[in-house]
Order: sequence, then structure tokens, then C-alpha cells
Amino acid sequence: MNAPLSAALAVFSQLPPAERFHVHARAFSAPLEAVAARVPVGGSVADVGCGHGLLSALISLGDSRRQVHGVDPDPRKIEWAQTGPGRLPNVKVEVGTVESLAERLPGHFDTVVVCDVLYLLPAERWPGFLAQARRLLRPGGRLLLKEAEGNGSWKHYKCLAQEMVMVKLLGRTKAGGALVLQPREEMEALLRRVGFTPRETVELGTGYSTPHILYVAEATAGDSAA
Repeated sequence: MNAPLSAALAVFSQLPPAERFHVHARAFSAPLEAVAARVPVGGSVADVGCGHGLLSALISLGDSRRQVHGVDPDPRKIEWAQTGPGRLPNVKVEVGTVESLAERLPGHFDTVVVCDVLYLLPAERWPGFLAQARRLLRPGGRLLLKEAEGNGSWKHYKCLAQEMVMVKLLGRTKAGGALVLQPREEMEALLRRVGFTPRETVELGTGYSTPHILYVAEATAGDSAA
């Protein structure tokens, strides 16, 4: 285990064993370090759907000049996040959604990070969600959107089956509709429609059994998408 990940996981040492296990499992099943590495230095960062806050911890510990604001609609996860990364001086976590945060802090953030959130929502809600993420950003701000790619591979179907267990059987994750994975071409087109300019699409699935993919996009100058 490398030093940045070890430091981030140490933040959760006060959590009960079951919650620590969940955080550790998350650390080794998703390329969160690769996402955190693309957050610009300094500035304000919104971690939308932060869960227990592992990505928030990685981002904040990677640069103490960053101010990280994590929101998640699940009060249970936010309670654990407040016990972990919420104790760091440059991290704030609270119960909330992209909509509630955009209502209070429009145009406030330099970077918005959304990691494994969209697929839990009905596809018809994706444009509105991303438009609100766009609303959070200053002109030229960066969106880091990490999802699993809908590419029809065995990893695609394994990911859906795994999440069905997490959502339907174990109740570890809350979903608002059918689990959906989209091809990268559709995601890039959607980002353009809601006011982003895609800058980079990065495959991060090597070494993982999930087809992780990261979209790096810039908020187009001008009025934010409605």
C-alpha cells in the first residue's frame, strides 16, 4: 500500500470494524488515487456523493491548500465521514445533494468530483444532475466524473451484478432507479449538451474487475446550464 492511500485510510481508524472494512474495500476496488491525482492544486473542491469520504480524504491530504466540501444524501455515511475526514481542517462534510449544494453555492467551486454516482440514478435524471454540477463551478472549472463504462464486456455485467447485491440485498448503497452504465460516446455527448467541454477520457479499469472510466471536462464559459 502506498503512502497517500495509507494516510487516507488512517483517517478512518476510529470507525467501527464493519465501516472500516467497507472503506478499505472501496479503496482497493476503485482507482480513487487516479481521480484525486487529477484535481488541480489548491482551490475549492466539491465531492458530490462523497459517501464515507475516502476520496475527500485523498484530495485534502494531497494538498492542504485545497478546501474540500463533501455532500451525500445518506445520513449514515455522512455520520461516519464526520468521524473520519470531517475532522481534517480543510474538509467539510454534510448531508446534501448536488441540487441543494448548487442552490447555496452556485459558481463557488474550482473542481467538482463525482465518483460512481450517476449509475445509481435513472438515466433521465443524468442531464439535470450534470447541469447542477456545472452550476457549482466557476467558468473554466473542472469536472471529474468517474463511472463504470457501459461497454458490454464481462466487467460491465459483473459490475451490475455486484451493485445489485450492494443495493438490493445488503443495502450498503442507495439507488434511485435501475442501475445504468453508458458507453463513453453517449457520456461525452451528454457532457457537451449540459455545458461542458470534454478534455480527457481515461480508461482506469486495468487491474480492476470493473470497467472504470474517468471523464475530465471543463465548464464552458458563459451562463451555466439550467
